Amino acid sequence: MEFVIVALGGAVGAMGRYAISLLPLKTSFPILTLLTNVIGAVLIGFIVGVIGNNNEASPNTMLFWKTGVCGGFTTFSTFSLEAFDLFENKSYLLGGAYVFLSVACCLAGIFLGKKLSILLH
Repeated sequence: MEFVIVALGGAVGAMGRYAISLLPLKTSFPILTLLTNVIGAVLIGFIVGVIGNNNEASPNTMLFWKTGVCGGFTTFSTFSLEAFDLFENKSYLLGGAYVFLSVACCLAGIFLGKKLSILLH
């Protein structure tokens, strides 16, 4: 049942992401992706603040909103929350390493993926 709850939330998040991509705001700077990521970060912070502090909320509510909606909208929101938590818990070195490694490794992953795709052509 949890998979269905996450899938439903993911569908909502993916539709929201797609809706933002349809905004008539095209520039050379990826403003709509940045906007999506910032909205996702605000949303996951709000969800954790409201649902995470509500002892009466069901675990399925958190699965739907945090894992499903935010995950379907952008995984950057989860990354942002985890980095924030590390810094908030005064794990500055670990937080900095997480931010650096996440960005550097994902960029390297894009590079590797593109190179692998060339090999398959």
